[in-house]
Amino acid sequence: MDRIALGQEEQETMIDFIGEFSADQEFRKLLGRRDDEVNLTIAALELARDANSRLDFTPTLQWIAARGAEISGLVALASGDQAILRVLADCLCARHGITGNSMAYDSADGSYLNRVIETRNGIPISLSVLYLAVAECAGIALRGVCAPGHFLVRYETLHKPLFIDAFHKGRVLTFAECLERVQSEHQMTKAQARRALEPAGPRAIITRMLNNLKAIHAHNENWTQCFKTQNRLLALQPAAYSERRDWALIALKAGKPGPALTML
Repeated sequence: MDRIALGQEEQETMIDFIGEFSADQEFRKLLGRRDDEVNLTIAALELARDANSRLDFTPTLQWIAARGAEISGLVALASGDQAILRVLADCLCARHGITGNSMAYDSADGSYLNRVIETRNGIPISLSVLYLAVAECAGIALRGVCAPGHFLVRYETLHKPLFIDAFHKGRVLTFAECLERVQSEHQMTKAQARRALEPAGPRAIITRMLNNLKAIHAHNENWTQCFKTQNRLLALQPAAYSERRDWALIALKAGKPGPALTML
């Protein structure tokens, strides 16, 4: 982990952070930049454990495995790439009622994988992580895409990739449709939009999930949970001034003035 820009007190604080995540095996892999070894589903559940220290991952993992088994036969019989993706979307959205809901942006529950399954509602990135997990169990190779404004799921074909918008009932989109949407909504050139639609690794996905949670907790003035989230963001980016500054400010809000002074 890069500590070149940190002072001795800040380095000691970072060591405390690493100890704090001793139970989070997948998150610790992200700290070591071992993206290729990370189980994204477990890493996402480790974030949910910040809200419930006794969270048992088993029911969520069993539900995901059951959905994968539920569609594996249909996937094998699917007539083409789009049909494969529709089998997945039909299972999660039509059969099990899991879809996007604008109200999910107001609560951390919309970001926690276990709660997305329980409430049947989520935001684009948490829904997409669920799609990725079920797809993996069914033998479908999908990747997450940190597209600007709206997280997507990407599926490689022999021609151009297809995408799933998990928030909008698992709608299947072509590469051209996504390219046009990103260009028009975010004033990007075609080259910029292409780069924005490239697959993202677990580290980028978890970082984006954490930033969403940070914004939700701050909006709801839940500074205790916001501080836990910022601990993770700072552990992932220890040399980033913005993360160190935010950590100090959130620490003050959370009633931890002592640690905050080491960063200010």
